[in-house]
Amino acid sequence: MRTIVVLVSLLASGAALAQTAPAPAKPPMIGDRPLVQVKPRGDATARNGAASPAGKPSIAAQLQGCLEIEDGSKERLDCYDAIYPPKPKAPKPGAKQQPAKAVSDCRLTKEEDERLACYNGFAQALPKPPKT
Repeated sequence: MRTIVVLVSLLASGAALAQTAPAPAKPPMIGDRPLVQVKPRGDATARNGAASPAGKPSIAAQLQGCLEIEDGSKERLDCYDAIYPPKPKAPKPGAKQQPAKAVSDCRLTKEEDERLACYNGFAQALPKPPKT
């Protein structure tokens, strides 16, 4: 009978010790450097293109905002030029100008009407952002 009491007391004390909180351990290490956890940048709306982390609208939203200005007007071109300031390239003699592959290529067009048409083509092709 005594052996059973001694055995039960040893098991109970062992179980009590196992339930105590362990001493705080060092952070996990990789070699001699601590493991670093990466935090996500910004919220989900910033990743969907609605706004950047600084609160400024994305370029796509800015381009679509310019579509609200009257088509073919100088104000709409000024709106586009505020997003991408124009930098016309000097044309090479006999060289044909290549069509823009990206919206930022539109700023290289010297003629204002062609530049406006280029921006309009890209801005109208953008999908509408979700309303929040």
